[in-house]
Amino acid sequence: MIYYHLSYQNPLTHFVDIVITIKANQQQELYLQLPAWRPGRYELQQFAQRLRTVSASANGESITIEKVTKDRWQVQTGGASEVAISYSFFARQMDAGGSWLDEEQLYLNPINCLMAVEGREQEPCQLQLQLPEEWQIACGLPETGKHTLEATSFDALVDSPFIASDSLKRETFEVNGYTFHIWLQGNCKPDWAKIKQDFIGFTKEQLEVFGDFPVPEYHYLNQILPYRYYHGVEHSHSTVITLGPGELLMSPALYKEFVGVSSHELYHTWNIKKIRPKEMLPYNFAQENYFRTGYVAEGITTYYGDYLLARSGFFTAEAYFEELNTTLQRYFADYGRHNLSVADSSFDLWLDGYKPGIPDRKVSIYIKGALTALLLDLQLRQVTGNKASMDVVMRELWERFGKKNIGYSEQDYAELVDEVAGQSLQSYFDKYINGTEPIEPALDEVLRYVGCTLAEQQNPLMYEGKYGFKISSEASIKVTAIAPGSPASELLSIDDELVALNGRKLESNLQQLLALEPQEMELALFREKQLRVVRLEANGQSYYSKYSVQKRQDVTAAEKENFRLWLKQTF
Repeated sequence: MIYYHLSYQNPLTHFVDIVITIKANQQQELYLQLPAWRPGRYELQQFAQRLRTVSASANGESITIEKVTKDRWQVQTGGASEVAISYSFFARQMDAGGSWLDEEQLYLNPINCLMAVEGREQEPCQLQLQLPEEWQIACGLPETGKHTLEATSFDALVDSPFIASDSLKRETFEVNGYTFHIWLQGNCKPDWAKIKQDFIGFTKEQLEVFGDFPVPEYHYLNQILPYRYYHGVEHSHSTVITLGPGELLMSPALYKEFVGVSSHELYHTWNIKKIRPKEMLPYNFAQENYFRTGYVAEGITTYYGDYLLARSGFFTAEAYFEELNTTLQRYFADYGRHNLSVADSSFDLWLDGYKPGIPDRKVSIYIKGALTALLLDLQLRQVTGNKASMDVVMRELWERFGKKNIGYSEQDYAELVDEVAGQSLQSYFDKYINGTEPIEPALDEVLRYVGCTLAEQQNPLMYEGKYGFKISSEASIKVTAIAPGSPASELLSIDDELVALNGRKLESNLQQLLALEPQEMELALFREKQLRVVRLEANGQSYYSKYSVQKRQDVTAAEKENFRLWLKQTF
């Protein structure tokens, strides 16, 4: 067993003191590896930047410890049977993947700060926390003694975040014999009856898809913050969700986000924590784990997170369509969809997947992944006469791969889709997963199967729809995006600061001035501190179109039944 001890002196410094005790050592040289990234966010995060004063000792005396890479250390043990590694970690990142220490709580994602002893990662681990006596611990790991947690391996340890404080709120519910704990840390007034009713609703739907649950108990660890925030990260027995502002938790807008992110993260318990790409089984925490199936891991989860809220009745069909329409707007606002496939964008998560990046380079695996999941779900329903759907695909992935701890490949997934469809759907993968063909015609076709259509409307913002540029007006009016081939693409540049239209100063009034339909459009702007004047002319085409899912007026009885089978709601 590897022993980890956590304590702190002054919580206002945000430093956590960590001691790793390695017993039964038989090595002259020990290597310790701090994770370089965390599951759920596929980019290097350089956690070692937050460590201070790393030292080693044995038999009460200092021994040599040297850094051999940015996050790997070598210890000369001198043959000592017991070695201790000591260091401090700066815990001041309040999001669902970070860690935070102050006078009210210790919230820790162990993957941020705990080192693995190379060669002994499969040994059980004990985590002892030196905390105020009255503090509770919310965590997916068992508490084997007062403020002492145990894990079966290093992977299990770092996949188990916790919140420790004396102000935690908790409610528990059961579905199909599985126990679910909802923990809240922070100021809020939860309506527990409503929360439990809605959580039970989407949990039942998810269990209906997969048949059973990977773990006997599950913990929602919620950091309810006093400011606007939204973030969630999945774990095998739990999720951490950071959400705010707390006083608005039960307001319709924020409560919808609370339930939505909770549904999304619960689905991840199967899809990515258990149903895992072969490239990530096991995880290699020392370097990138490249994989091309992010559209399965994140895209399908994004689709199902909201879709199952419609099936459970939390969303009306109209409310669900609003969520879909938001996804559509985000997809069509980025011309990167023409330049990089969702599979290639999955691979490039490790490069720049969580940053805006250069203009029109890539797509979001969450957004396009969700839309291609919707497309495939309806295609499967259509080609099988409603006998199969994405539910069958996901349950088979769970039975064949997740349950057996076998990683799946791109080919495994594509072959399973064909098997469920009873025919080849290779064109789906060629065009929309590995290619960049427009999805609009195919999406409209399958939506018609359930009595709906993909409607296109011209963008009501004239500078976007007519001239092809987007702006930000936080401090000044700056160009943030330009549609390729648009009038703006010939005359404007990213970060141009627009100051006047036809001699009139711009003060968040560009749309109103354009609505007057001036005969000409003379824009004064600053580019690299130089004043310029350009004349924009519309070319009769439209850009940044708005798409929405709408019910058709000419719907047939058969299509209404298809709709009911899809959403579990009447048309």
